Amino acid sequence: MRIIVLSDTHRAFHQLYTIVLKHKEDAGLFLHLGDGEKELEDLLAVFPDLPLHSVRGNCDGSTLAPSMRIVKADGRKILMTHGHLLSVKSGTARLESLARENGCAIALYGHTHIADNRYLDGLYVMNPGSPSCPREGRPSYGIIDLLPDGGIFPFLVEL
Repeated sequence: MRIIVLSDTHRAFHQLYTIVLKHKEDAGLFLHLGDGEKELEDLLAVFPDLPLHSVRGNCDGSTLAPSMRIVKADGRKILMTHGHLLSVKSGTARLESLARENGCAIALYGHTHIADNRYLDGLYVMNPGSPSCPREGRPSYGIIDLLPDGGIFPFLVEL
């Protein structure tokens, strides 16, 4: 199963649409980590059956999305959050702890606009960066391949 991970699109519908169009046929799940409520509404108007889960970011004013969510994909639990409520700009220790407490194999966060992809003592931690306004490096998003043998292969894609 392939999962596309996005965050911090900040009204950049074209970038979001281009990524979804590219992966619409090969991805089983799309996860958006916040700060993109308007373009997600527009995206779902174009692709109403898109398998998409999202969380609220600090710039999402009227969305009813939760600030944190745990989703299951191929039997693996994934914690998704924007990260502002966990102070991820100061580090990911709180995020990692929360993911471990909930039995998650993967912890996803946004907010910093800085791509991050690490493996820490049995936990995969990813920030896909931003496809529209990165703070370091190039615009980016994440892909997680869940392999049939139980393996997890997360990687970042630069635009």
